[in-house]
Amino acid sequence: MTQDDLFKKLISHCKEYGFVFPSSEIYDGLSAVYDYGQNGVALKNNIRRFWWEAMTRVNENIVGIDSAIFMHPQIWVASGHTSAFNDPLIDNRDSKKRYRADTLIEEWIQKQEEKVEKEVEKARKRFGDSFDEQLFRQTNPRVVELSEHAKTVNQRMVQALEANDLAAIKKIIEDCEIACPISGTRNWTDVRQFNLMFETKLGSVSDEANTIYLRPETAQGIFVNYLNVQKTGRMKIPFGIAQVGKAFRNEIVARQFIFRMREFEQMEMQFFVKPGEEMKWFEYWLDKRMRWHKAMGFGDGKYRFHKHEKLAHYANAASDIEFEFPFGFKEVEGIHSRTDFDLSNHQKHSGKKLQYFDPETNESYIPYVIETSIGLDRTFLLVMSAAYTEEKLTKDDGTADERVVLRIPPALAPVNLAIFPLVKKDGLPEMARKIMDDLKYDFTCQYEEKDTIGKRYRRHDAIGTPFCITVDHQTLDDETVTIRYRDSMEQDRVPASKLREIMGEKVSLTNLLKQV
Repeated sequence: MTQDDLFKKLISHCKEYGFVFPSSEIYDGLSAVYDYGQNGVALKNNIRRFWWEAMTRVNENIVGIDSAIFMHPQIWVASGHTSAFNDPLIDNRDSKKRYRADTLIEEWIQKQEEKVEKEVEKARKRFGDSFDEQLFRQTNPRVVELSEHAKTVNQRMVQALEANDLAAIKKIIEDCEIACPISGTRNWTDVRQFNLMFETKLGSVSDEANTIYLRPETAQGIFVNYLNVQKTGRMKIPFGIAQVGKAFRNEIVARQFIFRMREFEQMEMQFFVKPGEEMKWFEYWLDKRMRWHKAMGFGDGKYRFHKHEKLAHYANAASDIEFEFPFGFKEVEGIHSRTDFDLSNHQKHSGKKLQYFDPETNESYIPYVIETSIGLDRTFLLVMSAAYTEEKLTKDDGTADERVVLRIPPALAPVNLAIFPLVKKDGLPEMARKIMDDLKYDFTCQYEEKDTIGKRYRRHDAIGTPFCITVDHQTLDDETVTIRYRDSMEQDRVPASKLREIMGEKVSLTNLLKQV
């Protein structure tokens, strides 16, 4: 099965089992806008809670806020969004499709890197234990040529983007003979810049209304409240402010299935530090955030860092955490050293003093900022992609079988426990309901009695329920139940009175937080 086929199956699975629906589907949908179903919103809320607790509960010097979506228009002038929040876009005249020009080039560079890795793998198989990979990369003509070409193209792209030289960006596309993935032709328009902010009006009468913007990021709400939080919370440098909230971008090129959305949710933390110490804290948060990701248990090899060659106008260091999706490694989180750009500009444009007085050194300064920014929707897709598994099984009678299972970490699963009566009679439903009523205040439980027990197991495998509790006739005699484990499909017989203790340990978010 190809990666594309796997991704299509995942999309279908998300809709079939109540995770994600196309928005306004009965009206033929709305491009690049999606609704979360009952299981999707439960998973999303659990991911959000995991991030929030990892920030504000585990770290005593990080607090949270919730700023408004609407902000004073001058904020976006100060932040640089009004003048510089653009994407370089290019159209293919034959397919009528629009692409980010820098993304086309980056994908071409990635293909060259993949060709290099294929050459290395072929050599490794040919030479066996005697293979010297470093020497091969340095001396093999084909590998050297591909690597140098990719490096040169990347340097040209960075220079062109920094200079805002759109003609140079198009020249790179032409020189690399990059074709449209749809039409296969290289009939390109000129590269143009498009501003990504959503513009709207605030006011009851349109003629008197003021132009404002739906926020394209949540960070500025933190910056304009930095001094409020610092003073009211008596916070001392270093400290952080965390926020989860909606952001809006006028994505001209909206990617499929919630990976690039016009409306999305960000989980951001701005960490305020003393100038000169920003690189120490930048490295600290790189490690800290990678540990958060790896705590979910999807495999350390699925993650990698990607250092930015072209830095944003506000940054002096930046790196992404990338995850290997079915369609390749893509960014899920960015860690930036934003210097004092934002606070300095807000101080300048507002006329309000935003300096911090350091009681230890008796000096005032504008703090530097380390930002961690992760997309909640992207993280949702990460969890679904990593958890989706198709398994081949053998029944007790020797016949072949299969199942689809979501291996979601138990603490994040939409449903912690599914509770089944074996049959719908003989007092089993009543007993199952009694057990559920006892557990529902501590765990997310779901009661089911429809279909055979085997079909119910499969249904809950497909939504990622880690534990299924079956009430049978023996339960009426000795008050024991069967726990069936999602990942191994093994079953244990335990007293019903012990369920809270047993499950409490297995689905606790604390287990994840201790790994961060």
